[in-house]
Amino acid sequence: MGWSFKVHSAVALGLGAVLLTAAALTWLPGMLPWAGARWLAVLLLVAAFPVVVAAVVRGVLAKADRWTLLVALRCLPGRVQAVMVAMAALGLAVVFGPGGGDRHLQGPEIRDGRYTAFSTAPHARGTVEITRAQYLTVLENDQRLLLGIPGLLLVGAACAVLAAGEIHRADLRAR
Repeated sequence: MGWSFKVHSAVALGLGAVLLTAAALTWLPGMLPWAGARWLAVLLLVAAFPVVVAAVVRGVLAKADRWTLLVALRCLPGRVQAVMVAMAALGLAVVFGPGGGDRHLQGPEIRDGRYTAFSTAPHARGTVEITRAQYLTVLENDQRLLLGIPGLLLVGAACAVLAAGEIHRADLRAR
């Protein structure tokens, strides 16, 4: 496998690990210092987007279907596979794990000194007033998803790049 595949995968996995670790920190008591920061979403998108798009392009250029990519991942060394599985499990736990509070509340705001959130419940869709404790819980849940989803995408991108690298290596060896 070429060095560019290894570097690309390491960058994707490193960024993913940072994001997933920050998302896991939302389970600790207290608020994160950047909770509610709108600039964080833009920064994450700018950092993750080119890495994920480049991974998709490498996967397409490998001219392999999903089954072949999975077989290529199995050809990786055991330690690399273990790291990938551990990171994917952490990502899934962060994104789909226990969130606490109501899952149908999102987008918490403070309007005129009142705590509000958007309710997606079928019987009460719209902006609702909530308590401060609910506000903090919804803010942490939003923060967890804001950090966890791009982190999980980056871990997937790292896996895709390593699989594409293995396919590329096998194609070179077959020639």
